[in-house]
Formats: sequence, structure tokens, C-alpha cells
Amino acid sequence: MTTGKRLVHYASIFKKTILLAVLMLSISVGAELTGPFLAKKMIDTHIMGIEFPWYETAQRENSVLYKGKYYTRQDHLVAGESTGGEVRVLQVGRDYYFLNQAISYDGQRSVEAGKLVIVKGADRAEYQATLLSNQEIFEFFRPETSGLLTLAALYFGLLVVASLFHYGQKFLWQKSANQVIERLRIDVFAHIQRLPIHYFDHLPAGKVVARVTNDTEAIRELFTNVLGNFITSGIYLIGIFAALFLLDIRLALVCLVILPIMVVWIYLYRKYASGFNHVIRARISDINGMINESIQGMPIIQAFRREKETMREFGELNEELFTYQNKMLRLNATASFNLVQFIRNIAFVLFIWYFGGASLGIGTLLSLGVLYAFVDYLNRLFQPMTQIVNQLANLEQSLVAASRVFELLEEEGVDVDPAKVPCYQGNVRFDDVSFAYKDDQYVLKNISFEAWPGETVALVGHTGSGKSSIINLLLRFYDVNRGAIMIDGRNVQSFSKQQLRQHMAIVLQDPFLFTGTIRSNVSLDDPSISPEKVEKALCDVGADQLFRSLPQGFDEPVIEKGSTLSLGQRQLISFARALAFDPAILILDEATASIDTETEGIIQNALEVLKKGRTTFIIAHRLSTIKNADQILVLDRGRIVERGKHEDLMEKQGRYHQMYQLQQGNKEVRVQEAVGKHGSAAALT
Repeated sequence: MTTGKRLVHYASIFKKTILLAVLMLSISVGAELTGPFLAKKMIDTHIMGIEFPWYETAQRENSVLYKGKYYTRQDHLVAGESTGGEVRVLQVGRDYYFLNQAISYDGQRSVEAGKLVIVKGADRAEYQATLLSNQEIFEFFRPETSGLLTLAALYFGLLVVASLFHYGQKFLWQKSANQVIERLRIDVFAHIQRLPIHYFDHLPAGKVVARVTNDTEAIRELFTNVLGNFITSGIYLIGIFAALFLLDIRLALVCLVILPIMVVWIYLYRKYASGFNHVIRARISDINGMINESIQGMPIIQAFRREKETMREFGELNEELFTYQNKMLRLNATASFNLVQFIRNIAFVLFIWYFGGASLGIGTLLSLGVLYAFVDYLNRLFQPMTQIVNQLANLEQSLVAASRVFELLEEEGVDVDPAKVPCYQGNVRFDDVSFAYKDDQYVLKNISFEAWPGETVALVGHTGSGKSSIINLLLRFYDVNRGAIMIDGRNVQSFSKQQLRQHMAIVLQDPFLFTGTIRSNVSLDDPSISPEKVEKALCDVGADQLFRSLPQGFDEPVIEKGSTLSLGQRQLISFARALAFDPAILILDEATASIDTETEGIIQNALEVLKKGRTTFIIAHRLSTIKNADQILVLDRGRIVERGKHEDLMEKQGRYHQMYQLQQGNKEVRVQEAVGKHGSAAALT
């Protein structure tokens, strides 16, 4: 589905509000564009209408008393009213003359020797004429006063109606745009929750954040301003051209030439702007990613004095963004308001040259009212065109941003399955499992083992041996290439991922805490976990000794990642979290690797509480912490090279024995160094 169709789909969700906004906009535009027609009538009928034929009548209403006789204009005569002869009031220069007779034709007027002369081509006619005083002229205009006031009031009323409906459509349009973006952001964030873990392995967090925030905000700009202006301008153009055709078809056809110029112009602009905007949005995303990475790694950057290098990398990205923004600036400066103004001025010059001069004559192509209305509409015609052109840059930026957001939404995700499954017994079997993150680069090869319910299985080995990969497969962050993983005799592939993880819990080496409180980080706001259960879990892992001394106890605020707490405190919270969820299968991913010796005792007691009655998988670097494991698997380059209990593996004097002796030897060396420093072993006690 194209970007445009996706945007239309989201807009259609709130189509009632949008259609109501468009209806109100149409009424507003119709009311506003009626104004020049009223002005035309005021000029041609009530102002220039003084030159219509007048007749002597006995009618008093809408009549003018002149030299003892009443005269009524032709368009004010009552049907069936008897009339006398026709008379005329004609303007010559700035003066008005009364003619006590009809005229044969109209043309170029002048006054010679007290006579009004009309010349039309080779024809010439002379008429006896009386110059009217200002008071007499006003009397002839007086019957039109009420009509002028009525039209003026109607004009004002239409402006009020247009303003009210314009406000209504603006409010509804902005409301629908905000609803669309709210829905889109929810969909994007929900889709992120469904994306597989490996998606985030290849895309920095900052770039994902940029798509959820910056790019969706650009789409909001598309709906609120760009599309709003386009639709408003489109309706204005339709209304203006309809009015132009009603006024004069010839003039309207001439103005239609402007439309293909605009279409070609927009096409050429988009052709070049699209490429520039793709680069701009990509660089903004890269900059967001780098800023996010720099903030996360600021301690390392400052500790290793990498500030200058980081600034240099940032400067390169910023310079490239600056370059393409300047290219867009030059393009916008070339194809923007100035070009519209140029076309507008050319149109006015041609219009005045061809039609305007002719309209100044008498009995020619256009009346003054039509001329006024047409100039008014022509002036209004370029306002929506200017708005369209000025929004082209925002249109391209928004469409590029939308394509990036929809690209994220098109990533294959995993549907969230709310169905519940009974708690496992905890029997886990890996049956000849092989796995590769990349094709044919296997990190696990023919892995087979079985963990019985309640057993503790320890995974040890050098970095890259495959320990974490086994856990990733068990949690189905990734799926096996060959072989099968069974839980209670059932292939994990037959579970949905949510069902599979429902009775699992994991404790990481660097525990992650969310913004909230200690209590909310244990329960993760799961309604099934009561406050009493949270407190019991914290007490069971020994955390109450550390947290009750805090000002707010278990309700102590926790900021992002729990940076105000010690590593040991964060680890105890993660243990309590796992205990509160009461999993059948527990995974400890190097959970004690970074704990200081003083805290390790509390952590070890917490571990014993946590493991009780659960099938537990431990990834351990400290081999002394897994001496009591029911089964130790020693991995090397993706294969299990040794397995058994601690004592059995020590008797074999194989790889595990070497690793254990090496760690114990390091401890002895540290003890000897400490004894040498303090003079005796007693100094250490």
C-alpha cells in the first residue's frame, strides 16, 4: 500500500469529522465568494443603473420628482402601470445630464454648445440635455439607497457566516488531524512492542525514537497545515472558477491557462524536493541516534576523553544535514511566493490591457460591475495558489516522514496473544538444536540437554561460546534453525511467544528499572499482583532491609534506569520482580557478575529463595556461585564440551576444572597481595 493510501486509510477512520469540516469549509467559501457578486450588483444595478431608461409615471414608490413630474426607473415599474415617454440620465465626465427623450444608441459621449453628443463609429447624434445639480443627482440615486443598504447588510452578514463556519471547519479539521496522529502514534508504539528482538539489533534506539516522535509530528503537520491548506485552497479555486464562469466565460477560459502551469510547476518541484527530503530526514534520524548513544555513553566518552572525536562525528552529520537543507532552501526560494507573484502580475497586466481598457468605454465588452468582480476574484485566485506553493516544502517533508513511519509499520511483527496457558511443570529439553544469527554462521551446534522440573542448570563458557544464545532461543527471541526445544513435551513453536513467556522470568546482569517507584517496578503495574504480594516478594529476597530506610520506603521514586540506586539495590528489585510473577522457569543472566562482595551474601540468599521449586537456568562467570547446580553445561564455540555436577567436572580435570582453578588462583593471588601490603593475614580480619 502506498504512503498516500495509508494516509487516506487513517483519515477515513475519522471521516465523519473530516467530511463535516469540509462541508463547513464549503459553506464558508460559498458565503465569502458571494461578496463580489453582491458588489457587482451594487455597482451595475444601484450605482450605474441611474443610466437605465426612466419613465414618467403616477407611481410614487421608488419614483423621483423632477420639475413637477414623477419619473420611475424601468426596473422599478409596477406591472400594468401606465407610463409616459422615456427619459434618460447620462454621465459625461463627472457630470450628469437629463435628456427628455430616448437615445438611439450609446457610444462616446461629449457636451458641445449645451448639447449632449454621442458618437459611435461614423454615426453621430445630438440631444438637448440639462445639467443636473448635486441635489437633483442625489434625488435620482435616492430610490437605490435602501437596496444598497440591504446588499451591504447582506454582505456583512455573509462575512459573519463565513467567519463562523471557517472557525468551525478549522476546529474540526485540527481535531480530526490530532485524532489521526493520536491513532497513528498508538499504532506505531504498539507495533514496536510486537517487533522481534533482532529488529532492534540493527536499528539504534534513537532512530526508532525519531520515527515515533519527529516523523509522526511531521505527519501531524501534514494533516493540520498542509492538507488543510490544500483542501481549503482547492475548494477556493473551485468556487472562484465557478464564479468566473458565471461572470464571463471568455475571461474564465483565459484564467484556466494558469492551472496547467501550476501542475507542471508542482510536478517539477516534487521531483527534486523528494530526494533532498529523504536525505534530510535520514540525517535527522542519524543525529537523533548519535545523540541518544552519546547520552547513554557519556561516562565512557568523558572517561576516555573522546569528546573531540564525538564532536567531529556529530559535526560531519550536521554539516551534511546543513548542506541538503541549503539545497532545499534554494529550491524553495526559486519555486515559492515570488514566482506566484510574477504570474499574478502578468495575469493582471494582460487582463487590464485586453479587457480593462475596453471596459472603460460605453457599451463595450464588460460592465464596471463585472470588471470589479472579476478583478476581485482574480486577486483571490492567487491567494490559494500561493498557499499551495508555500506548503509544497512541508508536503514533501511530511510525505517522506510518513513513508518512514509506514516502513516501520510494515515490518513483520508478532501478534499479541492474550490467551492464558496452564503453568508449566518446568521440564525443558533441547533436542539437537543448531542456530545461526546469520546464514551458515552457526553459534550453536547440535545442542542437546534436558532440565527436569525444579533443577538448576548452569551455563558456563568463554565469551561467545553460546550461553546467551541458548537463553534467547528458550525465550523465543529467536527461533532455531534445526532441532527442537520442548517444554513439558510440547514444542515451543506451538506456543505463541506471549504464551511461552507467561510463566518465565529473567534477571539480567544489568537490571533495567522503569520510571516510577520501587513498588511499581516489582509489579510492572500488573493488576494481578497485589501490593501485599509486592511487599512479600521484596521481603523474601531480603530487600526490606535496604529499602525501608528510604524516606518513602517501597514507594520511593525511581528515575530512568534507577540511576539513583546502587547496582545491588537494582538487582534485588529485579529478583523481587521475578519472584512476584511466580514463574515456572527462571533465567539468571550473569545476575551476580557485577555485585560487590558485601552485597553478594544478600544476593546469594535472594537467589536461593528465588530458585526454590523452579527450573532455573544460570549464566555464570563466577563459578563459585554455581557449585550447587544440578547440572553444569560447559560450552565452547557453540558446542557442549562437558556436562555434570561441580564435583564430577572437577574430577574430570577438563576445561571446567581449568576455569575453576584459574578463578580460584586469581583469588589466592589477590589474598597474597593483600597480606604483603598489610604485613600479615591478621590485618585483613
